[in-house]
Parts: sequence; C-alpha cells; structure tokens
Amino acid sequence: MLLNFTKMHGLGNDFIVIDAINQSLELSAELAQRLADRHFGIGCDQILIIEAPKNPQTDFFYRIFNADGSEVAQCGNGARCFARYVHDKGLTDKSCIDVETVAGPMQLNIDDTGMVTVDMGLPKFSPADIPLRREQQATLYEFEDGDEIIQLSAVSLGNPHAVIQVDDIQTAAVETLGPWLESHPDFPERANIGFMQIINRQHIALRVFERGSGETQACGSGACAAMIVARQQGLVNDKVAVTLHGGMLQIDWTGNEREAVRMTGPASFVYNGQIEI
Repeated sequence: MLLNFTKMHGLGNDFIVIDAINQSLELSAELAQRLADRHFGIGCDQILIIEAPKNPQTDFFYRIFNADGSEVAQCGNGARCFARYVHDKGLTDKSCIDVETVAGPMQLNIDDTGMVTVDMGLPKFSPADIPLRREQQATLYEFEDGDEIIQLSAVSLGNPHAVIQVDDIQTAAVETLGPWLESHPDFPERANIGFMQIINRQHIALRVFERGSGETQACGSGACAAMIVARQQGLVNDKVAVTLHGGMLQIDWTGNEREAVRMTGPASFVYNGQIEI
C-alpha cells in the first residue's frame, strides 16, 4: 500500500503530515516509529494525522504521534503546520479553522502572509492537571539530582511542561538533565523539559528536550510554557518573543489564568511524497 504524505516544519521542528480523510490509515506505534526513523523511514520529530471531525462544530480532528510511537495531545508547531496544510491543500477555505484534539478544541488563524496564530487554550497549574506527583501547587518544585537541587516550574497546555531558568542556554545541561527529568517518576506521563534564559522583558531564549523526541529545533507549546512561567514570576511583559534554535515565535498572555495563551509563527512546506507501507 502506498501512503501519501507531506513533509513540513515549524522553525525546524519537522513533521510528517498525513491526510487520513482521503486515504485509509491505521497508524500503530510500530508504523509511527518506522515512518519517523531518519535512517530507514522518512524522518521527523512528530507525525500529524488529519481526520474528519467527530464534533459537527469543528472542521477537523487532529492527532499527534511522537517519533517513539506514543500519542500526545498537543503540539504548537504542529498545529501551525496543520493549519497551513489543510488550507493550502484545499481541504478548507477558512482562514479561521476550528479543530478538535485529544486535549480539546483549538482555533487556528492564518493571516495574509501565511503566519499562523494558535489559540493554545488555558494553562493549568495544579499538579493533578499537569500531571506531577506533588501534594501542593507551587511556583517552584525541587528535584534532587545527587547532591544538586534542581528548581523548576511546571504547567500543562494539554501536555506537561517543566521549565528551568538558566543563565545561558548554550551551557545548560540539556543533554543530561533533559532525559533525566523527562522520564522522572514524578512525571507519570513524562514531560517536555524547557531550559529558559531571560534576555529582557520582551525576549526569552529557549531550548526544549521534548518527551519522545529528544531536543528539537523548536517547540511551540514549550515556548508558551516558558513565557507563562516567566510572566507568572513577573519577569516579562504580556507579549514576548521566544528564540529557539530554529527561529522565533511570538507568545501573548496577560498572566490571567482565565485567558488563553496565543502563539504566532510560521509553518513551511518541504515536499510531498509517497512511501510503501
């Protein structure tokens, strides 16, 4: 069976996008791993699946699979690529697209320049919602790594994020702390680990070790999580540019927990292809 796909990226965070409306697909964890393999498959950080809506009030159903085959509920860079795909491929003529995900509804807006703004929903801070195995909600949580105490903040945007403030992202211990914290038993569903450097009140630099994918060029929900944590602590303003290895995202949030976080950035096509499965 030949499977049609499109390769896309959001600031270097790369995706395989599959239209499962106009072709049949049963994506097992094994097939996802094969497709995501950069040596024996197509290669990607995550796989995005476009399905027909389950809710008549939405336009599409959107599913996300990590390179290790695990399904997740949220991906900000993927959401921008999803919006560009369904719009540019003629699956919709709307510039404001309502999609349903495992995490709930999401609204995607495409402007005249092709930039996409994603309504990322409300941040959640309680340990049960993240989820995080701690009794009380706190601004900072402590994790012991041998003789060292790691302080981090935690938030959910439909997926769990931990954010550590560092002096310099270039020397941050992403390669060691990233995988250790990602799979720490206090994060029962694992977590995305962000290493955040505050440049000024309008600018954050960030590296993210994503669960199931490792360090990526960019992470949209991770950029939102970093801005949320910094905004809660009074370190930044309501509009912040977040610089990642792959480029820059604009994150808007007032600090009001009852208001949604909004992320704006590009989404790019790489190529269309077919693979035999």
